[in-house]
Amino acid sequence: MPKIRFLEAEWHNLIMINYEVDPEILKPFLPAATELDLWQGKALVSMVGFMFLNTKVLGIKWPGHINFEEVNLRFYVRHFDGKVWKRGAVFISEIVPKHIIPIVANNIYNEHYQAMPMRHSSSKISNGETAFLYEWKLNKQWNQLGAMVANNPQEIKKGSEEEFIFEHYWGYNRLNEHKTVEYQVEHISWKIRPVHKFIFKADVEKLYGKAFAPYLQTKPCSVFFAEGSAVAIRVAGKISTNLM
Repeated sequence: MPKIRFLEAEWHNLIMINYEVDPEILKPFLPAATELDLWQGKALVSMVGFMFLNTKVLGIKWPGHINFEEVNLRFYVRHFDGKVWKRGAVFISEIVPKHIIPIVANNIYNEHYQAMPMRHSSSKISNGETAFLYEWKLNKQWNQLGAMVANNPQEIKKGSEEEFIFEHYWGYNRLNEHKTVEYQVEHISWKIRPVHKFIFKADVEKLYGKAFAPYLQTKPCSVFFAEGSAVAIRVAGKISTNLM
């Protein structure tokens, strides 16, 4: 029996800035029954900025919580369910401008949301590009994540790094040492656009801790942009490694 769609929305204008990190710093966040999903032997994390649009929770559009920005830091895992490997993402931090979202998501699904003032902009440039910018305010300072993107959409190539980054269709949240929440993310394969310039200016240590600062303050290994699409999230259930 299909699981209920907990959330329906549109995710658009996704900027993904990807960094290689020491796998050891991800182990405290690794959910039970998962292992790191590596790209060519590398453990990657992604700084992500995008728009949440036309949001519905349990089929209801909640006033004031329909259209908003999100910036998150995530890494990649996989889970073997006894038959197939499921490739998924784990969120270290998710920033949104709405206070009710962290209250609900953190308490019910053990998510890692924070509420901060946020804003975004997009502007077409005369050379056939569009500039996208996401900003969030921490300790009276605006942090920035943005990119200059070509206007010509392309298909994701099979076996590419873009496919690895964008096509993880499961999510995993760590409940405790032995239990994990699993949810399914449904969307079409996104179209991407070439990124020519990017910006990421943030207080990494205050946002994510000292362990991440040396990695997120260096040159990223890649920067991608996806147009996005309608998305649905189904809570699939809990996974347990406790044999008692």
